[in-house]
Amino acid sequence: MFLLKFFCIFFTLLIPFLSAQVKTGLDCLFCKDHETILKNQKIGLITNHTAVASNHQTSIQIFKNHSSSYNFELKALFAPEHGLNGCQYASEKVEHFKDKDGIPIFSLHGLTRRPTKEMLQGIDLLIYDIQDIGSRSYTYIATLFYVMEEAAKLNIPVIVLDRPNPINGLTIDGPMLEDKWRSFVGYINVPYCHGMTIGELAQYFNSENKVNCKLTVIPMKGWKRSMCFAETGLTWIPTSPNIPEADTAYFYPSTGLIGELQLVNIGIGYTMPFKLIGAPWIKAEAFAKSLNEQKFPGVYFHPFYYRPFYGRFAHENCQGVLIVIEDHKKYLPVSTQYLLLGMLKSLYPDQFKKAIHSSKKCEEMFNKVNGTAEVYRILTQELYITWKLLALSQNERKLFQKNREKYLISSYSSD
Repeated sequence: MFLLKFFCIFFTLLIPFLSAQVKTGLDCLFCKDHETILKNQKIGLITNHTAVASNHQTSIQIFKNHSSSYNFELKALFAPEHGLNGCQYASEKVEHFKDKDGIPIFSLHGLTRRPTKEMLQGIDLLIYDIQDIGSRSYTYIATLFYVMEEAAKLNIPVIVLDRPNPINGLTIDGPMLEDKWRSFVGYINVPYCHGMTIGELAQYFNSENKVNCKLTVIPMKGWKRSMCFAETGLTWIPTSPNIPEADTAYFYPSTGLIGELQLVNIGIGYTMPFKLIGAPWIKAEAFAKSLNEQKFPGVYFHPFYYRPFYGRFAHENCQGVLIVIEDHKKYLPVSTQYLLLGMLKSLYPDQFKKAIHSSKKCEEMFNKVNGTAEVYRILTQELYITWKLLALSQNERKLFQKNREKYLISSYSSD
């Protein structure tokens, strides 16, 4: 009887996950609702290995399979950072080449990060299909915005095939972007965690930045704003070498900014990128205790001991904390990162000071990914930094939250 009750409860809890099968914009493009949108078009597809449909086929495979029945030509492919197959490391140059069918593959992470007039010659329609991770400082979204700007100059329409924000569509956290720090690692003035899908971001950028691109977004079916990626029923394909799992998207904005300072190891070079904070000089138990005493929402810090294989403190015994997310809806990634920074400065001031002044190059990149120099100023000039960092951009985030509503896709409502 006990086992029967247990399995009844188990399957009751499991049913929402089994039934929550999301159809991506790619899945929805090739249906009766959109069957004429591709007809007679010469198409340029901006994509990579992350673009898979719910049946596990890649975007490239699907476009090739449908070219005859839908009467269009796949004329060119465009590859972002990490290349078409995701093999290149961060910042590594991607080369032009042709695929096995002779279709040219143009690099948007080589000599140029924008499609040139020559690349776009003879193309009637550009389609973007790449999985994003929900943080502003990820270059895939900058690639989309560059494509939209160049397409607008040549009057070429752009279609964005929408995909889930793997964090969810609700979490808004972190600083806004100042124009001075606009770059390839931060090109749109939204909070670091913005709670929008790639299609919604495209609509926001097109209007707020007055790009005037002929933009169409093909929405998903079945996705709701409250969903994390695990609830979609979709397969996660690692978006880049250090984003191996869907839940890594929560941790990237939790430690990635700290990583730019080269102060601690953040799990890169170990088996858990972005999920750890560690160094030879940290005392794991005391560090975890001090962090947990702050009772931050949705998170627990577990003492952790490890030895990185490469990267910061490679082959050295490190102590620190494993970040455990207890409630994904309450968890605030960037705010949690500010707590970690504040505790590192309070408990290990000498190491903190040494790292923070180590390199102008690190300082510049830190400011770019934050979107402001104010975070760095607080780190260097204030004694107690966490609460000052948390107060940063509060009013601007409130204005953003109100302004973004007109760009949100109504069918994604959690109501």
